[in-house]
Amino acid sequence: MLGLMQDWPLLTHKIIDHAALYHGDREVVTRTVEGPVHRTDYARIAKRAKRVASALDKFGIRLGDRVATMAWNTHRHLEAWYGIAGIGAVYHTINPRLFPDQIVYIANHAEDRVLFFDTTFADALAKLAPQLKTIELYVAMTDRANLPKANIPNMVAYEDFIAGADENFAWKTFDENTACGLCYTSGTTGNPKGVLYSHRSNVLHALVVAASSGMVSNADTILPVVPMFHANAWSLAFSAPMVGAKLVMPGPKLDGASVCELLNGEKVTVMAGVPTVWMMLLQYLAETGKKPETVKRLLVGGSAAPRAMIETLEKTYGIDVVHAWGMTEMSPVGTLGTLKAGQETLPYEEKLKIKLKQGRPAFSVEMKIVDDAEKDMPRDGVAFGRLKVRGPAIANGYFKGEGKDAFDAEGWFDTGDVATLDAEGYMTITDRAKDVIKSGGEWISSIEIENLAVGHPSVAEAAVIGVRHPKWDERPLLIVMLKKGETATREDILKYLEGKVAKWWMPDDVVFTDEIPHTATGKIQKTTLRERFGQHRLPTAAE
Repeated sequence: MLGLMQDWPLLTHKIIDHAALYHGDREVVTRTVEGPVHRTDYARIAKRAKRVASALDKFGIRLGDRVATMAWNTHRHLEAWYGIAGIGAVYHTINPRLFPDQIVYIANHAEDRVLFFDTTFADALAKLAPQLKTIELYVAMTDRANLPKANIPNMVAYEDFIAGADENFAWKTFDENTACGLCYTSGTTGNPKGVLYSHRSNVLHALVVAASSGMVSNADTILPVVPMFHANAWSLAFSAPMVGAKLVMPGPKLDGASVCELLNGEKVTVMAGVPTVWMMLLQYLAETGKKPETVKRLLVGGSAAPRAMIETLEKTYGIDVVHAWGMTEMSPVGTLGTLKAGQETLPYEEKLKIKLKQGRPAFSVEMKIVDDAEKDMPRDGVAFGRLKVRGPAIANGYFKGEGKDAFDAEGWFDTGDVATLDAEGYMTITDRAKDVIKSGGEWISSIEIENLAVGHPSVAEAAVIGVRHPKWDERPLLIVMLKKGETATREDILKYLEGKVAKWWMPDDVVFTDEIPHTATGKIQKTTLRERFGQHRLPTAAE
């Protein structure tokens, strides 16, 4: 017997329609690429999204066609997402921080027909355009007065493109499993792989995020520093309109001064982004003595937030730091590091130990750890294992059938992370499987050592890689970038770590560098560090 309920397809344009009707006057504020701050609201966003849909439909974009965006977090980018998806086309976010040959690869692999771009990237696109084989139209996300002079074929200003379009355009109708968004992995090894979201997965994921304590509510004003081209913008482009939260879009300026100005000027209550941005903000606050006046909560993901950063934000600025973890393949939110009932009364040090974990799975995310023989491992907070996940907003394959080895017959996706699970349900990432250090048959977490090393007052950033050792197979090498004007020696750093990690986890050596490289998504680029320091001779190698 089937239930007698209405078949109401889960389509993303229903989110912006809801926002326009019930949260229509809620602001969307943007620091534009041109400079000035722009103000609009969900009612106007919805109308202009329909104009985008109408213009694309008139151009000939049809169900399943890919329409690329290479743009910052702005009101126009938000309009474009909903407009593209609203006709059954697929918004394809291109990360402009990728190498040029990777951008060419993914645009051609996706077979994009139209590319919306911010003028910041005009010169780069002018060089790449001859190699982009399938793009028929370039839409510069600006007005005619600010149209770039770059030699880009078939280019039109966004405002001209939608000027004569229908703001009452009727959204197309189609199955909720229709493809909606396409986001490629950063491709640290091999070519990037495409994650193809559906309307159903995006709506379900937004509902989960909206229902998750600590993420987003109607009373919040949210500054999503996490870019819309990175991991589906942590769903905030969907969950914020869904609940009617005010959105503050930072555009291209993510430096400490610009972020702080928006935080205080717009009375932001929630910030979301990767640790590197918050480190820049903290440095700016320390130098100027300014404070984020209204911020209550920071959602941090992408990589683990160092203990020192959490303590500074919470103790100095009164901002509750909430770890989140996920992946592009997971839409992306998988866990949230909020405290369980009763834990709020624990001593601060005990609460901090919990906050340093990546959190507990959101509803709909199933999670387990396995050994190399695929045997399930205990949830005791001690056993390490390869982390696997499955759920309705988690990929079951990559675009055009690539990367099949990451998915098993039962639907489990191998995240490539090594983690622990504890009895309370908290998950802790200990390393990427390719980065874990295997010393004498035991695993050492590079992430834990890195986060402790950053707590040294002279250290700006730290990375740990495994280096060959004749006796122990691998031993940890700590690579340190010092803060500007600070000094420290190898002995200073090692002494600071004493007592904070097990003796056999202690790095065998410390080297200093002027720069630690990062991937296009802001993570430490360990492949480059291994190329540079992989042959380093450890002082213990002769033991």
